[in-house]
Amino acid sequence: MIQQILLWVTDNYIEVFGTVFGLLYILLSIKQNIWCWPLGLVTSAIYVYVFFITKFYADMGLQVYYVFVSVYGWYNWQYGSKSKKQNDLKLSFMSLKLFFKLLIATVILFVFISYILVNYTDSTVPYWDAFTTAASFVATWMLARKIIEHWIFWIVIDTISLILYIYKGLYATVILFAVYTILAIIGYFKWRRDISLK
Repeated sequence: MIQQILLWVTDNYIEVFGTVFGLLYILLSIKQNIWCWPLGLVTSAIYVYVFFITKFYADMGLQVYYVFVSVYGWYNWQYGSKSKKQNDLKLSFMSLKLFFKLLIATVILFVFISYILVNYTDSTVPYWDAFTTAASFVATWMLARKIIEHWIFWIVIDTISLILYIYKGLYATVILFAVYTILAIIGYFKWRRDISLK
């Protein structure tokens, strides 16, 4: 049994590294530690490769986006505050107006990504891949702005992604997304507590 596990880890070491970096990323983001962003960048670069070889093309494109948004998030967390006395960005709640804007953005992205996956790729799960990718684009932007409700988006996205990765046999990634789902719940309540203390 141990030999089989070691053999699997050896054969899938790139995915395993991505999983480890991904876990560190989410733990640091829960703590609002700015170093989550460089770790997120490394995780995304690894998963560009993993998702390419498993034909999760929309998720692969999403990882490319994550590389760039990691730079944006890193900068925004450091310098995004409007206060001249305090540089770091503060937690905030999403307004109803912003919710509808983000919902429209998610739908537009979903339609666009679905069209590409259905018509130009051999994706076996085009609509689910498109949904998780579109919602992830929006949720990551929300994280970069420290909007608390981004955790709710991630709970839904991570749960659906976990099911997709079971289907594709990406077992290290299944573990990662199971932990992501749990940590998203923890993150939501921690950020709510943090904002209430300020």
